[in-house]
Amino acid sequence: MRIQVGDALPEMDLHTMGADGPEPIKTAEVFGGKKVVLFAVPGAFTPGCTATHLPGYVVQADEIKARGVDTVACVAVNDAFVLDAWAKAQNAEEILMLADGNGEFTRALGLELDASGFGMGTRSQRYAMIVEDGRVVALEVDGVEVKDSAAERVLELL
Repeated sequence: MRIQVGDALPEMDLHTMGADGPEPIKTAEVFGGKKVVLFAVPGAFTPGCTATHLPGYVVQADEIKARGVDTVACVAVNDAFVLDAWAKAQNAEEILMLADGNGEFTRALGLELDASGFGMGTRSQRYAMIVEDGRVVALEVDGVEVKDSAAERVLELL
């Protein structure tokens, strides 16, 4: 079942790139007591994610934070090494990259995408959510296009 507005995010570990390599980070640490914009992409370095989705958040990060958001985060079913390289390639230092390498977080949210037809296995659907103190207050899920989950749409919701 897909997560809904009003639901709490699951308590689990994701991963970020630390000084000595990938480090676990608990969802409670990322979302607890904070207002967070979380957006998900099917994959780092994929065309729509690289040309449109992530760049929109890079450009709009300051404006999003100016509206009371503590953190802008991106999650993908990729490992922390890939997400770190992608962030560097996209000048996305303002974005917290969260690796969901095994897709456990994505599955727990009910937002997985079967991309096996493209040789990519199970990935995340493209979405954006606003989370306050660990609870979803807004959720927008896209199909193929970057539209409802784009940074511009999130700004409208804030």
